[in-house]
Amino acid sequence: MEANGLGLKGFPELKNDTFLRAAWGEETDYTPVWCMRQAGRYLPEFRETRAAQDFFSTCRSPEACCELTLQQPVSCFLQPLRRFPLDAAIIFSDILVVPQALGMEVTMVPGKGPSFPEPLREERDLERLRDPTVVASELGYVFQAITLTRQRLAGRVPLIGFAGAPWTLMAYMVEGGGSSTMAQAKRWLYQRPQASHQLLRILTDALIPYLVGQVVAGAQALQLFESHAGHLGPHLFNKFALPYIRDVAKRVKARLQEAGLAPVPMIIFAKDGHFALEELAQAGYEVVGLDWTVAPKKARERVGKTVTLQGNLDPCALYASEEEIGQLVKQMLDDFGPQRYIANLGHGLYPDMDPEHVGAFVDAVHRHSRLLRQN
Repeated sequence: MEANGLGLKGFPELKNDTFLRAAWGEETDYTPVWCMRQAGRYLPEFRETRAAQDFFSTCRSPEACCELTLQQPVSCFLQPLRRFPLDAAIIFSDILVVPQALGMEVTMVPGKGPSFPEPLREERDLERLRDPTVVASELGYVFQAITLTRQRLAGRVPLIGFAGAPWTLMAYMVEGGGSSTMAQAKRWLYQRPQASHQLLRILTDALIPYLVGQVVAGAQALQLFESHAGHLGPHLFNKFALPYIRDVAKRVKARLQEAGLAPVPMIIFAKDGHFALEELAQAGYEVVGLDWTVAPKKARERVGKTVTLQGNLDPCALYASEEEIGQLVKQMLDDFGPQRYIANLGHGLYPDMDPEHVGAFVDAVHRHSRLLRQN
C-alpha cells in the first residue's frame, strides 16, 4: 500500500525501540520518555525557525515540519532531538489540518489561537464540508513530512503520528475556536443529536485513511488527542465521544491488517477524562495517556495491567528547580511502577519553559527508572 507514491520500505533500522516496547507492554530496561508539544515552542531554535512563517503554512511545508520535529528534545542530534535524549519524536503538525481538509478555513491568531471565520452554526452548514474520503489526498503534505522526518531520524527513535479525536474536532468547528465552556458545541449535542452524530461520523470517516496514511508514510505509533473530553460528563462522553474513539482504533487496525501492514501501537489521550478511565482502557488502544489530575496508583488500579499508561507530570512542575523536578519525577515513577509505563507530562510544554528544565525532566526519568529496576 502506498500514499502519494511513498511506501514503507527503505527506512533506516530502528536503534532505540524502548518506547515501542513499552507501548506494546513488553519489558524495558528503563522508562521511555517523550513530551507532548515537544516540537518546541519553548526552544529558541523553534522561535527562530517559525519567526517569519504563518503557522499553517509551516504545517504545509514538509521540510519545515521535519526541521521542527527534529528540533524536538532527542539528544544533540536533532533540534528538540538535538537537545535531549528523548525516546520518541512526534511529527510537527496540528489537529486542525483535518477541518481544513474538509473545506473549513482555519487561521492561527497571535495571542488567541485557532480561529474559524465561518464555524458550523446550523445543521445545513454540514453541506459545506467536503466528502471525508478526499481528506487524506488533501493532506499529502503531512505524509511527506512524516516520510522525510523518518528518514532523517536515521533510526534513532520512533516517530509518532497523531490526530484529534472526532468530538474535539467537532468542538472547534462549531465553537469557531477555543472556549472555556464549549457551550455552542454542547448545545449541538443536546439540541441537534442527529446532526452531531452525522458530523462525528464524517470526522471519523476522514480520520481513518488519514491515520492509516501516516503509518504508510512512516509513523511507528499513533496518538489520538481527545483534548476536550473534560467538557463532557460521563453521559455525553459515552454517547458522543467514546463510540467514535473506539471506532477509530478498530477501523485503523482493520485497515492496516487488510493492507498487509504491521500494526502500530495506538495511544488515546483524553484530557480531563478521568471519569472514563475504565472505558478508555477497553477502547482498543495499547496506551492510555493521563493528565496530571489523575493519581497514578489509582489509575493503575482502575485500568489493570492490560494497557500501558502514559503521563502525567504537571507541566508547570517544570517551573520548579531542577532538584525538585528530580524529586517529583522519582515519586511519579514509584507510583506508576517500572513496567507498562511511558513517562510524559500531563499535557503539553508551554512556550516560556526553560529548556534546561525539560532536560532535567528527561534525565531524571532515565536515571531514576534505571535505579528502580535495580531494586
